[in-house]
Amino acid sequence: MATTFTSSPQTLGRASTSGDLWLFAYGSLMWRPDFEHLEAVPARLSGYHRRFCLYSHVYRGTPGAPGLVLGLDRGGSCWGRAFRIAAAQVHDVMLRVDRRELLQDVYCRRTLPIRLGGRGASGERVRAEAYVVNRTNPQYTGRLSTEETVALIRQ
Repeated sequence: MATTFTSSPQTLGRASTSGDLWLFAYGSLMWRPDFEHLEAVPARLSGYHRRFCLYSHVYRGTPGAPGLVLGLDRGGSCWGRAFRIAAAQVHDVMLRVDRRELLQDVYCRRTLPIRLGGRGASGERVRAEAYVVNRTNPQYTGRLSTEETVALIRQ
Protein backbone atom coordinates (compact mmCIF):
# COMPACT_ATOMS: atom_id res chain seq x y z
CA MET A 1 0.00 0.00 0.00
CA ALA A 2 1.42 3.38 -0.95
CA THR A 3 1.80 5.94 1.78
CA THR A 4 0.25 9.33 1.31
CA PHE A 5 1.20 12.69 2.69
CA THR A 6 -1.87 14.54 3.90
CA SER A 7 -0.58 17.85 5.24
CA SER A 8 -1.90 20.90 3.46
CA PRO A 9 0.44 23.32 1.66
CA GLN A 10 -0.52 25.94 4.24
CA THR A 11 0.78 23.89 7.18
CA LEU A 12 3.60 21.96 5.54
CA GLY A 13 6.86 23.00 7.12
CA ARG A 14 5.24 25.84 9.04
CA ALA A 15 7.01 26.59 12.30
CA SER A 16 5.64 28.33 15.36
CA THR A 17 8.53 30.74 15.76
CA SER A 18 10.74 33.04 13.71
CA GLY A 19 13.91 32.15 15.71
CA ASP A 20 15.63 28.85 16.44
CA LEU A 21 13.17 26.01 16.94
CA TRP A 22 13.20 23.04 19.31
CA LEU A 23 11.92 19.69 18.02
CA PHE A 24 11.06 16.92 20.51
CA ALA A 25 11.87 13.37 19.37
CA TYR A 26 10.90 10.12 21.12
CA GLY A 27 11.33 7.39 18.49
CA SER A 28 12.93 7.12 15.07
CA LEU A 29 13.56 10.87 14.94
CA MET A 30 15.67 10.48 18.06
CA TRP A 31 17.78 7.64 16.61
CA ARG A 32 17.89 8.84 13.00
CA PRO A 33 17.20 12.57 12.86
CA ASP A 34 18.09 13.03 9.14
CA PHE A 35 18.24 16.82 9.50
CA GLU A 36 20.72 19.51 10.44
CA HIS A 37 20.60 20.73 14.03
CA LEU A 38 22.67 22.94 16.30
CA GLU A 39 22.41 20.70 19.36
CA ALA A 40 20.65 17.64 20.71
CA VAL A 41 19.94 17.29 24.43
CA PRO A 42 17.90 14.96 26.66
CA ALA A 43 14.40 16.34 27.24
CA ARG A 44 11.17 15.47 28.99
CA LEU A 45 7.66 16.08 27.69
CA SER A 46 4.93 16.06 30.33
CA GLY A 47 1.32 15.28 29.49
CA TYR A 48 2.13 12.60 26.88
CA HIS A 49 3.66 9.12 26.99
CA ARG A 50 4.98 6.62 24.44
CA ARG A 51 2.54 3.81 23.77
CA PHE A 52 1.85 1.18 21.13
CA CYS A 53 -1.36 2.86 20.01
CA LEU A 54 -1.26 2.97 16.22
CA TYR A 55 -2.06 0.16 13.81
CA SER A 56 0.64 -0.09 11.17
CA HIS A 57 -0.35 -1.14 7.66
CA VAL A 58 2.93 -0.04 6.11
CA TYR A 59 6.02 -0.55 8.26
CA ARG A 60 5.02 -3.42 10.53
CA GLY A 61 2.01 -5.02 8.97
CA THR A 62 -0.61 -5.03 6.25
CA PRO A 63 -4.26 -3.93 6.18
CA GLY A 64 -5.26 -7.56 6.79
CA ALA A 65 -2.71 -8.17 9.53
CA PRO A 66 -1.75 -4.82 11.07
CA GLY A 67 1.18 -4.39 13.37
CA LEU A 68 1.61 -1.73 16.04
CA VAL A 69 3.83 1.33 16.24
CA LEU A 70 4.53 3.76 19.04
CA GLY A 71 2.93 7.14 19.30
CA LEU A 72 2.79 9.93 21.85
CA ASP A 73 -0.59 9.60 23.53
CA ARG A 74 -2.16 11.70 26.27
CA GLY A 75 -1.16 11.30 29.90
CA GLY A 76 2.05 10.68 31.79
CA SER A 77 5.39 11.86 30.49
CA CYS A 78 8.05 10.86 28.02
CA TRP A 79 11.83 11.17 27.91
CA GLY A 80 13.39 11.84 24.53
CA ARG A 81 15.77 14.24 22.82
CA ALA A 82 15.27 17.84 21.86
CA PHE A 83 16.97 19.11 18.73
CA ARG A 84 17.62 22.84 18.31
CA ILE A 85 17.23 23.87 14.70
CA ALA A 86 18.76 27.11 13.46
CA ALA A 87 16.27 29.79 12.45
CA ALA A 88 17.63 29.84 8.90
CA GLN A 89 16.96 26.07 8.57
CA VAL A 90 13.58 25.85 10.31
CA HIS A 91 11.39 25.91 7.20
CA ASP A 92 13.45 23.36 5.25
CA VAL A 93 13.93 21.03 8.21
CA MET A 94 10.28 21.10 9.25
CA LEU A 95 9.18 20.53 5.67
CA ARG A 96 11.38 17.45 5.56
CA VAL A 97 10.28 16.17 8.98
CA ASP A 98 6.59 16.83 8.25
CA ARG A 99 6.88 14.76 5.08
CA ARG A 100 8.39 11.96 7.13
CA GLU A 101 6.03 12.07 10.13
CA LEU A 102 2.67 13.24 8.80
CA LEU A 103 1.97 10.16 6.69
CA GLN A 104 -1.66 9.08 6.49
CA ASP A 105 -2.67 11.68 9.08
CA VAL A 106 -1.78 9.41 12.05
CA TYR A 107 0.18 12.17 13.83
CA CYS A 108 -0.49 15.84 14.49
CA ARG A 109 2.28 18.34 15.04
CA ARG A 110 1.82 20.37 18.23
CA THR A 111 3.85 23.03 19.99
CA LEU A 112 4.27 21.82 23.58
CA PRO A 113 6.34 22.75 26.63
CA ILE A 114 9.33 20.51 27.35
CA ARG A 115 12.09 20.54 29.95
CA LEU A 116 15.68 20.29 28.71
CA GLY A 117 18.27 18.25 30.60
CA GLY A 118 18.90 14.71 31.77
CA ARG A 119 17.00 12.69 34.33
CA GLY A 120 16.86 14.41 37.67
CA ALA A 121 17.93 17.71 36.14
CA SER A 122 15.68 20.71 36.49
CA GLY A 123 16.59 22.15 33.12
CA GLU A 124 15.28 25.03 31.11
CA ARG A 125 11.66 24.95 29.98
CA VAL A 126 11.15 25.69 26.28
CA ARG A 127 8.43 25.17 23.72
CA ALA A 128 9.05 22.49 21.11
CA GLU A 129 7.36 20.97 18.10
CA ALA A 130 6.27 17.37 18.77
CA TYR A 131 4.30 14.77 16.83
CA VAL A 132 1.43 13.28 18.84
CA VAL A 133 -1.14 10.67 17.80
CA ASN A 134 -4.23 11.78 15.97
CA ARG A 135 -6.94 10.09 18.01
CA THR A 136 -9.51 10.63 15.23
CA ASN A 137 -7.53 8.57 12.71
CA PRO A 138 -8.87 5.02 12.16
CA GLN A 139 -5.36 3.66 12.80
CA TYR A 140 -5.54 4.86 16.42
CA THR A 141 -6.11 1.75 18.55
CA GLY A 142 -7.62 3.28 21.66
CA ARG A 143 -6.91 1.18 24.76
CA LEU A 144 -5.76 -2.34 23.99
CA SER A 145 -5.20 -5.04 26.57
CA THR A 146 -1.67 -6.30 27.15
CA GLU A 147 -2.64 -9.56 25.43
CA GLU A 148 -4.00 -7.74 22.35
CA THR A 149 -0.89 -5.56 22.18
CA VAL A 150 1.46 -8.55 22.40
CA ALA A 151 -0.51 -10.48 19.75
CA LEU A 152 -0.37 -7.57 17.30
CA ILE A 153 3.35 -7.01 17.86
CA ARG A 154 4.12 -10.74 17.48
CA GLN A 155 2.23 -11.12 14.21
